[in-house]
Amino acid sequence: MEGMLMRFKQNQIERARRKVFGVAMPTIANTFFVVLNNGLNTIVEENGDILITLIANYDQELQNAQVQKFIDEKVDFIFIIPVDSETVKPALEASREAGIPVINIDTPVYDKELVLSIISSDNYKIGTLIGLDLIQRLNSAKIVIIDFPESVSTTNRVNGFMDIIKDKPQYEVVEILPGDTQYLNSKKAMESVIDSGIEFNVVMAVNDLSAFGAMDALDEAGINSGILIYGVDGSPEAKRLIAQGKMTASVAQSPNELGMYSAEMAYVYLEGKPISDRIFIPVYLIDQQNVYDYGLISWN
Repeated sequence: MEGMLMRFKQNQIERARRKVFGVAMPTIANTFFVVLNNGLNTIVEENGDILITLIANYDQELQNAQVQKFIDEKVDFIFIIPVDSETVKPALEASREAGIPVINIDTPVYDKELVLSIISSDNYKIGTLIGLDLIQRLNSAKIVIIDFPESVSTTNRVNGFMDIIKDKPQYEVVEILPGDTQYLNSKKAMESVIDSGIEFNVVMAVNDLSAFGAMDALDEAGINSGILIYGVDGSPEAKRLIAQGKMTASVAQSPNELGMYSAEMAYVYLEGKPISDRIFIPVYLIDQQNVYDYGLISWN
């Protein structure tokens, strides 16, 4: 009996020593975020700690409430990928007031002073890589952009792209429409462009799901050749489409590395060591020339 009591007390002590991390995700409809979450969880579990994941389903008010739930539960650390880079501010302010450190992953917030660090891909570079690839392939272009202006990360991608083609009038953006980084909304946006009769020969989508929506709209309209399609993420499905010649290119991110590195930096901070307030994870363009170097099955 005494031995059982001692083991019970020891288990209580071990549980009390475990750190609890909360991650506020915008969605898991995009497997990018599923893989990112797995990366976080890999490092947290390796350290014997706990990761709690809450999904906002693209609702910033809900995400703010979820962060408050983390605060009420007195978690040790919060990771956040905001739905909206601006209106996430109340959640960040509440976290700071509660003394809980926050690492902002993937989609940068506007109020950078409210987070410990922003860890993301270099989204501006993503846009420049697409722009540079385009001008190597075509001497002129009429371009449709499927955008998501509420997000800093996607806005930076568009800005990088636009800076490459500025002062080059032969590369004309004929339409910019919101696709909200979602398949169905992007498909509807592309359908509206097709119905309008606007001439175009390039689609630059801010993520792969948006590119897939645009591609399916084009296929259903019988426009399945002569259009360059660019996406962002380097998802397994995008790589398969690139290999088949149905998609031009995708600038690859590494969600697993993004998650693992963010968790590692959280532990560095919790050990009392400083971390950089801005960290970029490398990105690279995948096309038919190199797609098999990266494999068609996984996000690697």
